[in-house]
Amino acid sequence: MLGTYQSRISVNPRLDRSLVSFQANKGEPVYRWFKYKEGFSSALVRYLLNGLGLRPGVLLDPFAGAGAALFASHELAWSAVGIELLPVGTYVIEARLAAELVNPPAFTRQAGIIISKDLCKGFTQHHAFRHIAITEGAFPPETEKEIGGYLRYCEEVHNVHVQRLLRFACFAVLEEVSYTRKDGQYLRWDARSNRANGGKKFNKGQIPTFREAITRKLQEMRDDIDRRGGQRLGLLSPPPASTGYIDIRRGSCLDILPGLPDESVEVVLTSPPYCNRYDYTRTYALELAFLGYSDEDVKRLRQAMLSCTVENREKSAELMDIYSRHRALRRFSQIERVYHRQPALSEVLGCLDRQRQAGQLNNPNITRMVRNYFHEMSYVIAELGRVLRPAGKILMVNDNVRYGGQEVPVDLILSDFAAHFGLEVEHIWTLRRGKGNSSQQMGSHGRSELRKCVYVWRKPETIGRRRKEGTD
Repeated sequence: MLGTYQSRISVNPRLDRSLVSFQANKGEPVYRWFKYKEGFSSALVRYLLNGLGLRPGVLLDPFAGAGAALFASHELAWSAVGIELLPVGTYVIEARLAAELVNPPAFTRQAGIIISKDLCKGFTQHHAFRHIAITEGAFPPETEKEIGGYLRYCEEVHNVHVQRLLRFACFAVLEEVSYTRKDGQYLRWDARSNRANGGKKFNKGQIPTFREAITRKLQEMRDDIDRRGGQRLGLLSPPPASTGYIDIRRGSCLDILPGLPDESVEVVLTSPPYCNRYDYTRTYALELAFLGYSDEDVKRLRQAMLSCTVENREKSAELMDIYSRHRALRRFSQIERVYHRQPALSEVLGCLDRQRQAGQLNNPNITRMVRNYFHEMSYVIAELGRVLRPAGKILMVNDNVRYGGQEVPVDLILSDFAAHFGLEVEHIWTLRRGKGNSSQQMGSHGRSELRKCVYVWRKPETIGRRRKEGTD
């Protein structure tokens, strides 16, 4: 059955790693302010919307991240609705919105005032960085004092937009001035810290002082704000007469999507978390601590996020409760049937279960994670198909994964879900070069590439007609 979608796979020479990741944003004004490595680039958004000839309407990103799809589409006169659960992403989006409203001279003036101060002298225990267990010892002592003094001086700024941007600048340099580096499943600790583990020593290179890092970041932000003059930040040209809106919803798309109206968006452009054990709550632990999250808050957040770590428990009871509240249990039952009848997924899970029982998986909970991931994604795809207008498109960035030598064809399984929910699989675009497997798996199973993909799914116009006629 999956052979039907195999024929939709083709290399798109216009796509490369920088386009489908944060890399292409590194030189983009405003987008470069915070390195959200899990997001895609604004250039990809422009390529997809313009290249597919899509006319402005309402765009939805149910995994909005740091808002690349929202802001890049808005620059092209789209209205954009984003859903994001990770507070790190919504904080970046809120700072970007503040930058659209801030008075440039006021920001420049206040940034200059703060940088001229003795940051250590401004430190008080009240403004000390509130660590959680995973972040203790992340900064050199001098850096920790400078951060506290800087935050104290930010409190004295009364303009709400200026203050938000000044605090955001601190947020944006936390990793740079720390002993840590984001490394997928965990924070990697520099050998100079008191948290360094045994084995191969990691050295992240020169760690700047907080004053050095914050000065560069504030200058970068001032340059980008000033470059636009009086125009709205990020717009490539003077704004059209009607530029739409940006609406960000904070929470899980599993909870929010069922409440959105039928056929209310023209395009979905998104990149869900991959089924790759990447734990956002660990890699962004410094940023979450900065935002005031406690250890218990972080644990709850990890469980609420889409299942992509071995610690996630299944959400069956929560999903039933959500659909009961929306009086949509019939839809719930339909999604469950589609999920349980996916043969390729059953085959993958069976294989992983056998490997787990034989002790061949490096974590016995991998099978549970894969099962939960596809279970939750079946609900996401069903709801995206429902809220999409006839002739609308879903554009999704995702990667295939491998565990114990077993490749999981994420692209084909998700495309099969899409087809069962009434969508046409137009393209599964791949990059010329895929993603290599880990060094651990390469040693056991040899070198092979995994597909990095952009899916293009379309909702037929007949679906909308049938619904209007009451025959669906």
